[in-house]
Amino acid sequence: MIKKLLKTEEASSQRFLGYSNEPNQSKSIQPNSFLDLDVVPTAIVFCEANFTKNDGKTANGLIRHSSNFKILSVIDSKMAGLDSGYVLDDKRNGIPIYSSLDEAVAMADEYPNFFIYGLAHSDGLLPKLARQVMLEAMSLGMNIINGLHQYLNEDPEFIAACNEYGVSIYDIRRPRNKNNLQVYQDIIREVSCPRVVVMGTDCAIGKRTTAIKLSNALTEYGLKTVLIATGQTGVIQGAPYGLVMDSIPSQFCPGELEAVIHRAYHVEKPDIIIIEGQGALSHPAFSTSAMILRGSAPHAVVLQHAPHRKDRVDFDNMPMPKLSYEIDLIERFAQIKVIGICINHEDMDETEVEEYIYRYSKDFSVPVTDALSRSSMFLVHMILIAFPHLKIKVSSLQ
Repeated sequence: MIKKLLKTEEASSQRFLGYSNEPNQSKSIQPNSFLDLDVVPTAIVFCEANFTKNDGKTANGLIRHSSNFKILSVIDSKMAGLDSGYVLDDKRNGIPIYSSLDEAVAMADEYPNFFIYGLAHSDGLLPKLARQVMLEAMSLGMNIINGLHQYLNEDPEFIAACNEYGVSIYDIRRPRNKNNLQVYQDIIREVSCPRVVVMGTDCAIGKRTTAIKLSNALTEYGLKTVLIATGQTGVIQGAPYGLVMDSIPSQFCPGELEAVIHRAYHVEKPDIIIIEGQGALSHPAFSTSAMILRGSAPHAVVLQHAPHRKDRVDFDNMPMPKLSYEIDLIERFAQIKVIGICINHEDMDETEVEEYIYRYSKDFSVPVTDALSRSSMFLVHMILIAFPHLKIKVSSLQ
């Protein structure tokens, strides 16, 4: 009965999304591809055994914010029956967690247009169990959002499923044709508004969440703000301007980012641009941090840090860097200042958060906050101290 219901609604879903179902056609989401639709597509997010964890950061991000999709539910059998907002941020959001795809579909009040793979494994590959669930979702008429390095549009089994069920796969990390990629051209100097990068001392530490919080807070304050997404989750969430840095050949990374920022500046004419960071400049496994600093040529950095995290994510014998070391490294590398620190409060209680806010503000003489548990005005305060002309501009408009 469920399958029949889904298949009868599939055709209208495909039409309003404007998809092509040509065999073996590689597809990728353009950051603004869903923004002009009258109806927001619905989605189920798969995050088996990893919701709220580091590897579940794509699902975590979509639960907190998504303009591209209306999220119907999360699949994670370990947390089935709970409210996703409550287990993630202690705030109920009405998005339930179910134990299986069958349960998620049976309980859905609306037809799920999409199945989003909400995990971000370090190896970027699709596990066997998830593969079977994804193929089942396709058989029910759902399109696939895939943020892994493994391109499913090149997989014979998935190609066959697309043809059989009339659905599409979107490989978010698949870059544009190399003939269309840009090298660095120094056009970033034409972008005269402040550019701030949110960086971190590790991967999966909250850079994207803080960047979104900061961007939204500045907008609410009265500044025209543009957020530049640099990872697959931000693109899936619906950032109007973005790219997936770790899927682009290194030679083109700075130029591609520079081009996105340049375009956003001339189209939007913003007062400030916030750029999402990736990885950590000190992390030996990642290079995108350096390329983001080069391509965006920022005027300042806000740094995200988890005081109680002992080792790097996925590297149990690699200790976290000292905060002072990361700050010094960034400031020497990019010849700019870290203007604020944001705390990731994992494994911390309220008293410890307060203690670290006080300690870091005293030790580093910059504003310190927790973007998730404190007022967003503390984030705005960081920016206004570093760029006082922005406060004057808002005052003149009031």
